[in-house]
Parts: sequence; structure tokens; C-alpha cells
Amino acid sequence: MQSNSGPILFFDSGIGGLSVVKEARVLLPEHAYVYVADDAAFPYGAWEEEALKARLVDLFGGLIARFSPSLIVIACNTASTLAIAHLRAAFPGQPFVGTVPAIKPAAERTRSGLVSVLATPGTVKRQYTRDLISQYAAKCHVRLVGSENLARLAEQYMREGFVDEEAVRAEIEPCFVEHEDRRTDIVVLACTHYPFLVNRMRKTAPWPVDWIDTSEAIARRALALAQELPDSRWREQPDTAFFTSGALPASLRRLVSGFGFEVRDCLAVEG
Repeated sequence: MQSNSGPILFFDSGIGGLSVVKEARVLLPEHAYVYVADDAAFPYGAWEEEALKARLVDLFGGLIARFSPSLIVIACNTASTLAIAHLRAAFPGQPFVGTVPAIKPAAERTRSGLVSVLATPGTVKRQYTRDLISQYAAKCHVRLVGSENLARLAEQYMREGFVDEEAVRAEIEPCFVEHEDRRTDIVVLACTHYPFLVNRMRKTAPWPVDWIDTSEAIARRALALAQELPDSRWREQPDTAFFTSGALPASLRRLVSGFGFEVRDCLAVEG
């Protein structure tokens, strides 16, 4: 592992990665944080794979040069399943923590054998996701549900405090499967935006299920790696959040500030 003494950098396409930050602050309160939201490119699920992969490699090159992070947490399933192998190859001295669908714990917990993975379209179509199913959930029936709108709805809810519950219901409805005398009993939340809507999901679901959120597991993996990190030279500086778009609304500033960050409007992106 490299000896950088910079902050732990959390990265997402939007503000969903704050669900991971929330857990990390409990486990890693002594570390300095930088949060980067590539909101200029949100949502990632709409991108062509090669174009998004190239953007991520370029973007992380600039982030590593600017912040010298001791650890990078990619708090985004789409970015992780698509590009983390390429990022590790491009930046071999840089430790990364990725975010992948919690298919293994879901397969271990299910009683009915019916599991759904609720994700962005990009995560659903990724071979990485299908390999996880083959490796850990071969004895289960796993339904992959690619939601076009749920990440956007979560962003709306986080920014405005309101969301159309019928729209949430429509997005989660395909997750619920009945087969003979069995029902889906676990839904994996395979996007870091989704935990912010889980109460609305519980309210609109046709029956109770176990909603698996990977945020705590990601934070615990970061904790394991952070134990090997040097003291951060950033510790006396404020934790800062950067966005690749400009002109952030006041509601978003208040939201991100509530997670302990000083908000900056714009982070220039090359390429």
C-alpha cells in the first residue's frame, strides 16, 4: 500500500454515496474526508460503457494528483462494477474500496430462495453482477431489476424532502415475485442512492422483505484498510465536498453540510 497521508476520498455520481459516508463516520471518525460527486455526468446508468470508463480513468487521474488520497472509496455500484479493475490497473499504487451488489449475504439469509437485486440498468447488465450470482447464489432464484428512475427519485427526495410514493412503488414492484407457496423475502439495494428511500420502499411494498444495504459493509472494508494508513496531514483541515457541476442549490448545500462537509461548487474535470 502506498504511503500517501492525504484524506479518504469518497466518490459517487451524485449524493447517494453519503449513505456510505454516514456509516464511515461512525467507524472512522478520526480521518479526514473529501467527497466528490460527478453530478455533471449523473446518472451513470445512461452512459455507454467505454465512454464512462474513459471518463472515470481521466477523472481519477486528476483526483489522485490533486488530493493524494490515502484511500479511495468508490461509493457507486455502477462505477465499481464497470471500472474498478481498470482504475486499479491505471493507478497500481492507489488503494481502492469498491461497491458491489450484496448478493452473497442475500443468498446466505434468504429462506424462500427468491432474491431480487434492485440496481441501475448499468449494474444489472454488467457481467460482474452475473458472475457474483453464479459464484454465490447458484441455488437461489435471483431476479435482476434495473430501475431507470429510482436514483433520480432518491436525489429528489434528498434535495427536496419529497418524493412521489406511487413512482417509488412502480420502480420496486418488479422485485416482488411469488412462486408456488414462496415469495421474495430479500431485496438487495445495489445502488448507494437507494437506502435514502428505504422507508418509502417499505411503505409501498406489497409485503415485508429484508432490504440489504451495503453501506456498513463498505465502511467496514474501509476501516480494515485504514488501519494500515499513515496519520492524515489533512486532519486539521475541514472535510470538503466537491461537485463537477456548478451553481449548487441552497437545499443541496444544506444537505451535504449536514454530513459534515464544507461544500465547494465546482471541481474542474479534464476531458
